[in-house]
Amino acid sequence: MATSADVARNRRYWDGERADAHGEVARAHWEAAEPTWGLWATPESRAGMIPAGIAGQRAVELGCGTGYVSAWLARAGARVVGIDVAGRQLATARALRDEYGLDLALVQGDAGRLPFRDGAFDFAISEYGASLWCDPLRWIPEAARVLAPGGRLVFLRPSPLFAMCLPERGETAPALLRPQSGLRRLAWERATEFNLPHGELIGLLRGCGFVIEELIEPVAPQDEEDPRWFSADTTVPAGWARRWPTEEIWKVRLG
Repeated sequence: MATSADVARNRRYWDGERADAHGEVARAHWEAAEPTWGLWATPESRAGMIPAGIAGQRAVELGCGTGYVSAWLARAGARVVGIDVAGRQLATARALRDEYGLDLALVQGDAGRLPFRDGAFDFAISEYGASLWCDPLRWIPEAARVLAPGGRLVFLRPSPLFAMCLPERGETAPALLRPQSGLRRLAWERATEFNLPHGELIGLLRGCGFVIEELIEPVAPQDEEDPRWFSADTTVPAGWARRWPTEEIWKVRLG
């Protein structure tokens, strides 16, 4: 299981170089007319990550970063709380929240130890937040705890296949670089990521009381030619991402 050292390591990473990189693109996400998701900007009309009827619901974004997903939820009428470990990311989110005049709360904290009461929310979401940077053995049980009965969890994360092919540096290629066994914790040079294989993730979700409703595996658009940066040191060619999914969207609810 992830240690407090992993949490501190990722906080340092996101309070450092990654804060600068993501701060530059935050405004474009906040200004977007329609939400788009993940590396390949999958439109909300296809992804359906924000459920119909979200207006008035209590929502939490787990690993909110610069807060643009929380902003999209607030504009849809939800009562939103975003939580993130990184103070610099939250500073950007707060500045944009105040500039755009949105009513949403932003809290600094660890998604693996949520400072919220049981059943506090109707909806939880993570796009490359807790779903990538927090141990699923910690954050998924916590998500289940803070959701009310019937509450929904939606998250976007890298696919396990992509995680097995992802180099520490350079371009992703069609070659397995690490085994699926033991895939859960990926300790890179500067940060730690997490990725459970499908069977283990399904078992964990069910063990926490979730019913799986949908799994979507977006691919790169046919007309896209430019690669995407996945991290500071790795890229994903569009051709690779048309043949194999780099990411996946899970939709589950508490039974």
